[in-house]
Amino acid sequence: MNPLLQRLHPYPFERLASLLADAAPPADRPHIGLSIGEPRHAPPAFVGAALCAHLERLGTYPTAAGLPSLRAACARWLERRFDLGVHAVDPETMVLPVNGTREGLFSFVQAALDAAAGGLVMMPNPFYQIYEGAALLAGAEPYYLDTTAATGFLPDLDAVPAEDWARCRVLFICSPGNPTGAVMDEGYLARVLALAEQYDFLVASDECYADIYLDEDRPPPGLLGAALRAGDTGFRRCVVFHSLSKRSSVPGLRSGFVAGDPEVMAAFRLYRTYHGCAVPEMVQLASIPAWDDDAHAAANRRLYQEKFDAVVPILSEVMSVERPEAAFYLWLAVPGDDVSFTRGLYGAENVTVLPGRYLSRDHVGGNPGAGRIRVSLVAEPAECIEAARRIARFVAAKR
Repeated sequence: MNPLLQRLHPYPFERLASLLADAAPPADRPHIGLSIGEPRHAPPAFVGAALCAHLERLGTYPTAAGLPSLRAACARWLERRFDLGVHAVDPETMVLPVNGTREGLFSFVQAALDAAAGGLVMMPNPFYQIYEGAALLAGAEPYYLDTTAATGFLPDLDAVPAEDWARCRVLFICSPGNPTGAVMDEGYLARVLALAEQYDFLVASDECYADIYLDEDRPPPGLLGAALRAGDTGFRRCVVFHSLSKRSSVPGLRSGFVAGDPEVMAAFRLYRTYHGCAVPEMVQLASIPAWDDDAHAAANRRLYQEKFDAVVPILSEVMSVERPEAAFYLWLAVPGDDVSFTRGLYGAENVTVLPGRYLSRDHVGGNPGAGRIRVSLVAEPAECIEAARRIARFVAAKR
């Protein structure tokens, strides 16, 4: 077997299951799960209808390139959402469908890296663990960029030595961030692009939370917009990842896309031809109306805004709470150890959250996730409010 498999870390939710395996939560309180970022809002009815309307495509092998109509819908959405202008994104050369961003992020790194050459794959810390696993299985070394309150929960780009930038092959960025909800402004993104130009690495921008933000007047910017406004109409070295899972509350559809530098997309398309992970055509056809419609995404976003409005005041009575700019997570500093807190909360209140250290790696100065928990506000509003009350009661009891 591939010896690199031995370098993989257990997945956060495997660790959580082990942590809680022998715990006994109170039977009189229904379980509320806020550990996984799995949207549980009702999906748009028109997506399901489109999926059912095209079930005859079960008899068709999909192509790696995907349907031209889907690529066009994705390109139009990018142009609308990030104010790129008409025809800024060529759907023929700049867009590829993927089976959700998780699959796309992982396979992209395998296609992008020369395993014999080694090098670094840089990523925020804490992070989505696919970044790390993709780097390890591609024969590269993960390089962790701590994101803490002191840095505004963004990587400190200036703290990276020049010799490390010179070894970088791919830089992962995530904006809005998981688990912090921090947003990179266009000035920050421009700095990322300047470094990529100077040191010749690819920028892989995970933007799957781009349509979930708390201020309607401040939608988070994206990497392609920053590149375009810097004069780069070809999006050189830029690759962005988007998904319907969060935007449209359809995580089971496994539908997303990758877009960016045409030269990179051509190589990635070749890889995917052999990888055999083409998106089924009925999924593609159900995805087109989802990317074409912005009203359902706005309604979905309002639900998250309402939940933050209700939950933050409850928790603020007993602990410090920083309302994020975007995404649907609270990244809470908790009293004591985050792992013990998570187990204790489950045992006392039957609420499941995720210890921050499960999303981070020990690094210079410690583990940036230690002492924090990630709370995913994915449940219905009433459940999120009830969970906030239980968390607040648990924290108050620990004083």
